[in-house]
Amino acid sequence: METETKRSIPTLKDMKQVYDAYTEEDHEVWKILFNRQIVNLPEAATEEYMIGLEKINFTADRIPNFTETNKILKALTGWELVAVEGIVDDKLFFELMSNRKFPATTWLRKMSELDYLEEPDMFHDVFAHVPLLTNQKFVDFLQAISQIGHNHADDPIAIDLLSRVYWFTVEFGLIRENGSPRIYGAGILSSAGETEFSLSKEPKHFEYHVEQLLNTPYRKDVFQDRYFIVDSYQQLYNSIDEIKEGLNEKLKKLTTFG
Repeated sequence: METETKRSIPTLKDMKQVYDAYTEEDHEVWKILFNRQIVNLPEAATEEYMIGLEKINFTADRIPNFTETNKILKALTGWELVAVEGIVDDKLFFELMSNRKFPATTWLRKMSELDYLEEPDMFHDVFAHVPLLTNQKFVDFLQAISQIGHNHADDPIAIDLLSRVYWFTVEFGLIRENGSPRIYGAGILSSAGETEFSLSKEPKHFEYHVEQLLNTPYRKDVFQDRYFIVDSYQQLYNSIDEIKEGLNEKLKKLTTFG
């Protein structure tokens, strides 16, 4: 989905990050957000996220350099980051990810926006998403679901349905580890408030179920009121055929009954 942005962001050249364009405020914002969230994650995030964070060498003292990060990602899983100015349209989004290219914004929120943004910034895209791009089973799922999206990119109804699966997995998914739910969804991992809320007793927790996800709308402007828990990243990947079949079945019904 395209959206116009009037922010002052580092200039992009051929979808590249211009690292020297970051200001002192940008570096300070990254440091504050990193330090504020990292203390919450050892007891909340999936073990694979914490392992990935170490593999890609993210620290509070330095905004990640895409060139350096890409060398690591390519060696581990074959993925890479490509810089984008903001939210990209569905066709480009899924085309990039089906080719193991993760679109990431390069701008950081301002000091006045530390707690709320209307659209994802680099802290969300990079801090929250990238560590799990080091996990082969997870990126296999990400690439496969993106290929489904690319195949249906011209059908807004199909994209709306598929986005529900993406939302409740890649963005707001939980995974069971050692008998307890842990966070792997990037939308939670970039939010200190939702990190605590998602694992509390307040929201509903469901087992991962493709049909239920396809039938569950979501909101972007509030904490989620429900989360879905997978048993493993292999389970996610193994559900790809079920996602394809479930999506096609719902589209067929919608076409038949109008």
